[in-house]
Amino acid sequence: MGAPTVRRRRLGAELRRLREAAGLKLDDVQERTSINAVKASRVETARTGVKPADLDTLLDLYGVDDVAKRVVLHALARDGARRGWWQTYADTISPVYADLISLEAQAKNIRTWQTTLIPGLLQTAAYARATIDAINMTTPPDRVNALVEVRTARQSVLTRPEPPELWAIIHEVALRPQLGDTHVMREQLQRLLDVTQLRHVSVQVLPLTASPHPGMAGPFTLLGFPETADLDIAHVEDLTSALYVEDPAEVSIYGAAFERLRAASLPFDKTTDLIAQLKDAL
Repeated sequence: MGAPTVRRRRLGAELRRLREAAGLKLDDVQERTSINAVKASRVETARTGVKPADLDTLLDLYGVDDVAKRVVLHALARDGARRGWWQTYADTISPVYADLISLEAQAKNIRTWQTTLIPGLLQTAAYARATIDAINMTTPPDRVNALVEVRTARQSVLTRPEPPELWAIIHEVALRPQLGDTHVMREQLQRLLDVTQLRHVSVQVLPLTASPHPGMAGPFTLLGFPETADLDIAHVEDLTSALYVEDPAEVSIYGAAFERLRAASLPFDKTTDLIAQLKDAL
């Protein structure tokens, strides 16, 4: 069996929270239902999925009467092992990356802070190739091609009938590097100008003159979902690894950091003016 998906972990964490809020131990679950303690534990730790009937049994036991909440948790259970188009690239992308694509497809809103690169959802194919070549120093050409295809395919989430709201804050540093030839960067900056015309996409630039800020700790992405905020997730990555922050208290810290970055960034009109000036100067 593959590694647990983020959806399954979210479901397990929420079921554990509900059980503890009801003042119940795993042995209590076994005594009051047909679900033994080992199975309940495996569901909570995302080592196995849960059948709809068993999920209803647990929610009844935990006193969850909120119909919307139950629908959300059933959706998480149903989608816990769902396959998407990205599974075609299972030999190319990591499970964490596959989780990110899956979560983007489900998110109601996406807030991303990037320090040195344009966000993946807003990259042109040429810019994506240049960044992948630069970062993945030993990646063979055929795998680079596949990674570019994946990054480009991810962007379809922004053009679907009901797209998520994307708010991207980009440090001015990311707008200045010459990745590839001049044409590549000019095309990428034009792409940023184009997406600002979409009602569900907001782009701000944090200027070089900004005061010290929490974003100095590194880039991150917040994924919000149609259900409750306590199931939102922060995605953090570096050169060799990536992780998901799922604890609500910790996710809220990233949310507060994003708000501070948003307040320190250029307004929308000045953002587009700066991007246009940098493009024209190339």
